[in-house]
Amino acid sequence: MNNAPDLARPAPAYRALALQTRTRAVNGLSPAEARDAMTASIARIGGEVAAAKRWVGPDLRLAVLPEYVLSGFPMGEPIERWRDMAALAPDGPEYEALAAVAVREELFLSGNAYESDPNFPGLYFQASFVIDPSGETVLRYRRLHSLYSPSPYDVWDRYLDLYGMDAVLPVARTEIGNLACIASEEILYPELARALALRGAEVFCHATSEATSPMLTPKAIGRRARAVENLAYVVSANSGGLHGIPIPGDSTSGGSQILDFEGRVLAEAAGGESVVAFAELDLAALRRNRARPGMGNLLSRVKPGLWADEYARHDVERPNGLAGRPPERAWFARRQQESIDRLDQAR
Repeated sequence: MNNAPDLARPAPAYRALALQTRTRAVNGLSPAEARDAMTASIARIGGEVAAAKRWVGPDLRLAVLPEYVLSGFPMGEPIERWRDMAALAPDGPEYEALAAVAVREELFLSGNAYESDPNFPGLYFQASFVIDPSGETVLRYRRLHSLYSPSPYDVWDRYLDLYGMDAVLPVARTEIGNLACIASEEILYPELARALALRGAEVFCHATSEATSPMLTPKAIGRRARAVENLAYVVSANSGGLHGIPIPGDSTSGGSQILDFEGRVLAEAAGGESVVAFAELDLAALRRNRARPGMGNLLSRVKPGLWADEYARHDVERPNGLAGRPPERAWFARRQQESIDRLDQAR
């Protein structure tokens, strides 16, 4: 795949927004009540996106929503129950309603939700998505690193047979640049961002719901590192509060950021619901930097073959652990302990 910048291609400059909106958790609701709550959340978010466009201006072309913004996260619910109450069908009414927001506001809308898959009826995945201004879902990325939820790696062989590697690591080539999604703590895994950048990604849409602090957090460090390493913009939307569960609501509130390709924070929101984390993304400048030889062009100095050989030597988390069966929640803890044991044995 040729990932050299196309300097002849028109390079847009536009504004992107990390929309810091609150999350209404659906834990404790019946499946029907949960669906009603998610529908209401989409309607509220749609109004906020409309207001944000008036606030930011007509050149707002990309809005990123927080992680699991429609549902919150499971708190001990069995896999099957969480799938029934909180997982969106890829062609279901929730995605249709989100697409209507993108069409009405004439922008790209990125977010994150739990998602079902008819090919894996006993499971759900955590999916990040990008919907374009025509209402088409142009990118669907299913989270690969997840401690307590199923991932494609857990059903790896069948998933690859069905969808292929391009669906595992998707990059959407759009009129506002090459977009990719990173979910939450995956910003701490440099391999994922690097693989997406090698596939051409220029803008990372980072949906997160993370504990914030006046101190520099691991994820804040990760955002800066991934931007610098890959000469990429990062649009990172955190929750504007998490409501409906016993955890104090402002534990995951604030710190939404936009970073440029040199790791500089262009905009950042304080706590609570906010539209202030917006900034201009200058794709022409990014592409000039990716085309410029020098020590700072880290993406051009990568040695994939070296690291492929070294990584292949190590046995840590194994694929296909859920092939043929839905797990109990305790399975995820056992899997991690087995990985820790293998690391200990290798030392």
